[in-house]
Amino acid sequence: MSAAGPAPVTAAEVFAGRVAVITGASSGIGSGLARHAAKLGMKLVLADIAADRLALFAEELRATGAEVESVVTDVSAPASVEALADTAYTRFGTVDLLVNNAGIMAMGYSWEIPAERWDAMLRVNIGGYVNGIRAFVPRMLERGEKAWIVNVSSVGGLLPSPLMAPYSVTKFGTLALTESLHHEMLMKGAPIQVSVVTPGSVKSEIFRAARPGEAEPPEIAAFNDRLQALADEHGLTPEEHAERVFQMVAEGKYWAIPQPEQLFPALQPRTDMILAQENPRLQTD
Repeated sequence: MSAAGPAPVTAAEVFAGRVAVITGASSGIGSGLARHAAKLGMKLVLADIAADRLALFAEELRATGAEVESVVTDVSAPASVEALADTAYTRFGTVDLLVNNAGIMAMGYSWEIPAERWDAMLRVNIGGYVNGIRAFVPRMLERGEKAWIVNVSSVGGLLPSPLMAPYSVTKFGTLALTESLHHEMLMKGAPIQVSVVTPGSVKSEIFRAARPGEAEPPEIAAFNDRLQALADEHGLTPEEHAERVFQMVAEGKYWAIPQPEQLFPALQPRTDMILAQENPRLQTD
């Protein structure tokens, strides 16, 4: 009779008592990650540009007994993210987990989305993650102890979509940035685990918030409504999503894929298409 293997590590065992910084923390995926981090017993530094919403959310978590610092932060501005890091280290003395999550959405034909919106998405969805890495990694390296960096991408980082070109571009970029950082940590011999999250449908208001105006072509609004309906009907709650993510990260996984059933059936045909050098086909089911 073979002996049973060791019990799998739990997220609570790994993260209880540690300090987490989460950007884009006051809504959607970010709020789910923050709530679950508090449930695990983590100390939280929550960052968001929406000051009022952030303040209310921080008070909600404090009411549960969590230690929470909230910092209004524009992740696209390097100085603002440096100030976030300064506040985190001043309040708690260290940061064990950085979650780069803040992001914005734009929908429309790639040539019709205004230049300012393209620029904003690049500055927030990519620049914000770069600013987080630049502000926190040197301090983590100097400390020399176990730490975690988690970058939130999307299934859209592996499966590009029409009418969402800026989102696809930035989420593909997140994958490249995160994998590069992973290799760099190995080259440095640093005890910093890097993970990338690829959410599928999660119940949030991201598509409603990005819904085009009445003057936009009807096919854009219809596509937006379809994506929002999928999230509403089949998406995980932000809390369910967070529980899966924290467990995967606790187990040491680079790929934190909380909904493989939404990604893998489309990923294999896409891989086959690339290897066969076939023209891309849009999968609609």
